[in-house]
Amino acid sequence: MSEGMGSGNPVYARRRRLNAAMMGLASLALAFGLFWLVWIIATLLWEGASALRPSLFLQPTPPPGGDGGLANAILGSVMMAGVGTLIGTPIGILAGTYLAEFGNRGWLAPATRFINDVLLSAPSIVIGLFIYAVYVAKVGHFSGWAGALALSVIVIPVVVRTTDDMLKLVPNSLREAAVALGCPTWKMVTMVSYRAARAGILTGVLLAIARISGETAPLLFTALNNQFTSTNMNAPMANLPVVIFQFAMSPYDDWQRLAWGGAALITLLVLAINIAARMLFSKKH
Repeated sequence: MSEGMGSGNPVYARRRRLNAAMMGLASLALAFGLFWLVWIIATLLWEGASALRPSLFLQPTPPPGGDGGLANAILGSVMMAGVGTLIGTPIGILAGTYLAEFGNRGWLAPATRFINDVLLSAPSIVIGLFIYAVYVAKVGHFSGWAGALALSVIVIPVVVRTTDDMLKLVPNSLREAAVALGCPTWKMVTMVSYRAARAGILTGVLLAIARISGETAPLLFTALNNQFTSTNMNAPMANLPVVIFQFAMSPYDDWQRLAWGGAALITLLVLAINIAARMLFSKKH
């Protein structure tokens, strides 16, 4: 009876029409975003599929008209991203721990969060210019260490934000129980807070790795490029983003094919890392 009266009420009818209109607009916005995403991924895979073969991972970058791959660029990217992650992750976790566990009073924690938000949204080219000014210009040459430092500056704010947010989700009752049992603060943080939030913290680290995997601008000002395979971090080092940029701008078809292959490789890597991070977080929560 009440349902029938509600269906004839003009107020409820207007609400249903408004709800249907808003749901339709939301569905259109979702379809619009997914259309471009699917188009980009499909284009990358279609154009780069021909280059995704064993030689791409086994041979260095070729001269114009020659056969080759991206082995030196892949090696350089892995080395710089690995060193950048090793530098940025401990700093980010420690800073996020301070904000979540000890930053309830005073001005330092709000100021740190504000600076972290600025760094989180800062253009990567600004970070590259900063490392160029404070490191590359001082030593007088480009190097893999400079590239790793630039990537570590990008890693830090991502890890700080995720660590801070994940530790805030840990119930205070767990901390109080540990302190009531006589557990010192450092042990409470490492044995209780970190264990409860480790999935979220690890997810943040994986997302930071996914972000730095395709950064081009910082490496243009720090690591530059190298045509040869090199593990010397104190010299210019090949890396996938810069090689893709240079090859895509070239007039040679074989270089452009390798650029498509490198772009597809980075896209698949980022997708795999994001899927792994979501699966890890969903299993723990």
